[in-house]
Amino acid sequence: MNPNQLTIALVQIPSVWANKSATLQLAKDRINEAAEKGAELVIFGEGFLPGYPWWLSVTHASAWDDKVQKEIFAHYASQAIQIEKGDLKEIQQLAKEKSIAIYLGIIERPTDRGGHSLYCTLVYIDPKGEIQSVHRKLQPTYDERLVWSPGDGNGLRVHPLKAFTVGGLNCWENWMPLARTALYGLGENLHVAVWPGSVRNTELITRMIAQESRSFVISVSSLMRKTDFPSDTPHLEYILENFPEIIGDGGSCIAGPDGKWILEPIADKEGILIETLNFNRVLEERQNFDPVGHYSRPDVLQLQVNRERQNSIKLKDS
Repeated sequence: MNPNQLTIALVQIPSVWANKSATLQLAKDRINEAAEKGAELVIFGEGFLPGYPWWLSVTHASAWDDKVQKEIFAHYASQAIQIEKGDLKEIQQLAKEKSIAIYLGIIERPTDRGGHSLYCTLVYIDPKGEIQSVHRKLQPTYDERLVWSPGDGNGLRVHPLKAFTVGGLNCWENWMPLARTALYGLGENLHVAVWPGSVRNTELITRMIAQESRSFVISVSSLMRKTDFPSDTPHLEYILENFPEIIGDGGSCIAGPDGKWILEPIADKEGILIETLNFNRVLEERQNFDPVGHYSRPDVLQLQVNRERQNSIKLKDS
């Protein structure tokens, strides 16, 4: 086994929308499939478990005190993940059994924030089955703010994986220069960017981040079609009324440390994409540019990062 080579699985599939148990099973099936294909790291899209809030863009989601919107949200929230209650235990066990690392996009309803608000979260599970980071999206984008809460810096962490150091961000927070810099400064050389599903999101930024960081950049997107909404979805006819046949077309791709495509964005294709990366390519490209190393000026420019997990209360028991 070559420690400098890492085989990656990009899982580009739709969720069983807002159905936690069915989407968990789907994730387990794809992890098993990826492991059979020799993958050492498997990555799912943003909010894959149990799905992105697609209804926002096709309904009057900002209507105040609207009964329909409340009922859709309540259904969506009821299917969100509560890590503290063991919702990811089966995924963790599978990671351990297969000795495979996992980046999994989830909709989290954390008990440490009261257990009712939702966060767009990227979870890293190591090959021993241990959760090593739970990164809550720093800033939900546009209509996402109607259902997701802003996260904190606690999950801005990187992880060793063979010769690589991996880190990840959710969707448009990949456009946040300081969030990227925080991961670069921690030694990241394999950047994971997860998306709900659109070539327009991945076709430019993937190569840009690769060129900026001189790292491998993996963008993983989901798919979403009308047929991916279960029949028991509240107000389904209303949601589908203005829903195109395909709203999430994928766009998963990989750029190398020189900013060139290893895997160009793949649209409208469901399945698992497999690639093997060679760490030496990182060292080659850092020869002339390293954004936090020899091409930085910490005496002039520095970034401070607050990684304290934020909470509304601080308990002090006597």
